[in-house]
Amino acid sequence: MRSVVSAVCAAALLTAASALGTAAAQADPVPEGTPVVVLGDSYTANGWDPFTLGDVCVRGATAWPAQLGRLIGSEGQVANPSCSGGTIDSGPGYTLTHEVLQADREGAFGPATRLVTLQLGLDDHWGETEQTLWYGLQQCVFDLIRGCDLDAVEQGRYPDLRGVTGTSYAERIRAAITYIRYYAPAARVVIMGYPEVLVPGTDTACVSILGVAPFVQPRAGAVVEYFDRMDRAQREAAQLLGLEFFDARALTAGHGLCSAEPWINGLFDWRTDIAGLPLHPSARGDAVVANALYDRYLR
Repeated sequence: MRSVVSAVCAAALLTAASALGTAAAQADPVPEGTPVVVLGDSYTANGWDPFTLGDVCVRGATAWPAQLGRLIGSEGQVANPSCSGGTIDSGPGYTLTHEVLQADREGAFGPATRLVTLQLGLDDHWGETEQTLWYGLQQCVFDLIRGCDLDAVEQGRYPDLRGVTGTSYAERIRAAITYIRYYAPAARVVIMGYPEVLVPGTDTACVSILGVAPFVQPRAGAVVEYFDRMDRAQREAAQLLGLEFFDARALTAGHGLCSAEPWINGLFDWRTDIAGLPLHPSARGDAVVANALYDRYLR
């Protein structure tokens, strides 16, 4: 099924590219483009509203794209069609194809586009299952009886993380990258890694509750491994496609959940953003990412 979805997404992008190319040949002027275009999921959008029921894309005022825009210092410098729940191609909500085409409709791609970032993958289906990371977190992270080790994958309580590979990642974004390169030929295209949520290579997951009572799952090998594999897959995909990789994980190392100075929101944790999206960056964590992006690509 996923190969069919990927093929449909690729066809949609290529068809749109052909149509837009014809329109561009007939229309004048061609859009100059927005200097920065950000594509991504909730780690980019970092906003939520429980009253929207997921039917609109909410983008946080302190999310790193918003902070990056303020660093650039003028309006309209960052096009941001990112969406919480966004996926590469799994759906059912916004996919990479939707976000790319929305950016193009807004005239965001053009010769003036300097930077395009893509931060997606955690919400997708991988391997042989149709489960997502967030389903797995609900099913086994808080299960102190059975835990959340690698056997949870075989038991159907956690996504098939073995399918998270660089080759698969690269193939699933290839059509979108081709499209972006065509319409924003001068842009640096960057795969954004995810920040450190859990300490890499460990077996323990921890979530701070109210900033005083951490919940610890001592058997969380599958959860940690999922984040580790996603990091490797993104790096490998960037190399396979000739893209750049932005290592947000190294940038935020030592500031994950339950660290002494967390930059990831726990559950109503006063040390981060008490009403922030749980397991997502705080305003401080996003500021670190925004500043690093600005220094590397836009200063």
